Amino acid sequence: MFIGEYQHNIDNKGRMAVPAKFRALLKDGAVVTRGLDNCLFLYPKKQWNVLAEKLAGLPISQAKARAFSRLMLAGAMDVDFDNQGRIILPEYLRKFALLKKKTIIAGLYDRLEIWDETIWNKYKTGAESKSSDIAEAMGELGV
Repeated sequence: MFIGEYQHNIDNKGRMAVPAKFRALLKDGAVVTRGLDNCLFLYPKKQWNVLAEKLAGLPISQAKARAFSRLMLAGAMDVDFDNQGRIILPEYLRKFALLKKKTIIAGLYDRLEIWDETIWNKYKTGAESKSSDIAEAMGELGV
């Protein structure tokens, strides 16, 4: 399970360290792809395969299904860890998420999200200011 919020830097070669506590969960492989809200998603290979199968099963006759599949699948890249626990984030994904040097890695149970630190802080502040409304909407979903 991925939980928590961690600050890491991207070096000039596009490498970023993944928190040591998460590396064991990613030891069988990982996939990084475009996420939502200007972030990247990093999945363990097993979780990615489950999601990819669901995406492959979406009806190609529906424009939104095609668009979402393209967003997630065409943007995906297998990543490997180097000896220092770093992964290389491809340039096209760094551009998509507007990543600069300082990043936030946020654990969200079955995936990690990789955010530019400034964008994350803005998003988090907005979500925190609306926390009562968000909680009420989640209550309607049974959470």
